[in-house]
Amino acid sequence: MIDDESNQLGIMTPQEALRIARERNMDLVEVSPTAQPPVCRIMDFGKYLYQQEKREREAKKHQKIITVKEVKFRINVDDHDYETKKNHALRFLEEGDKVKATIFFRGREMTRTGLGRELLQRLIKDIGNRAIVENMPRQEGNTLHAILAPPKTEKSGKGGGGAPKQAPSAAGQKPQQAKPGGHAASAPQSAAGTAGSGAANQ
Repeated sequence: MIDDESNQLGIMTPQEALRIARERNMDLVEVSPTAQPPVCRIMDFGKYLYQQEKREREAKKHQKIITVKEVKFRINVDDHDYETKKNHALRFLEEGDKVKATIFFRGREMTRTGLGRELLQRLIKDIGNRAIVENMPRQEGNTLHAILAPPKTEKSGKGGGGAPKQAPSAAGQKPQQAKPGGHAASAPQSAAGTAGSGAANQ
């Protein structure tokens, strides 16, 4: 048995554990039902669930969904349009998105695919180290495309990275709640549900 201040109260019967939880106006939560005897903790289960949801929301805020933005060129693009489209590609990359640079060939332009490759190679060279080339220019039917991705950066120490850990659990298992301040709930299990097995332990 562990109390709300992480103090080990030792082995006791489920009835005694429930009595202590009621006196503190808190919940008795079974955190390790497979242990012999089971491990229970006194806690505010509603507060625990709220904190779990809050941590999950914070973790989602830091998740970046990478999308692929397409920038289309023509083999006879003039310098002004080229610069405009290049700047669009750079903006997408800075926002963390990938860029698909595409050239569409029409009719007789299929005989001039080499110009398209030169144009994409020019784009790759102009963007330089502000992107990494995931796919070099390759042709599929009447289109030629290359995939550019944001350069990889080292992860900062802020936030610790990854999803937050689950709330305190003596054996790493998700707690199961006893009915607050009263009789133990039948599902999920409470300490009272283990009465046949004897007692609750650290």
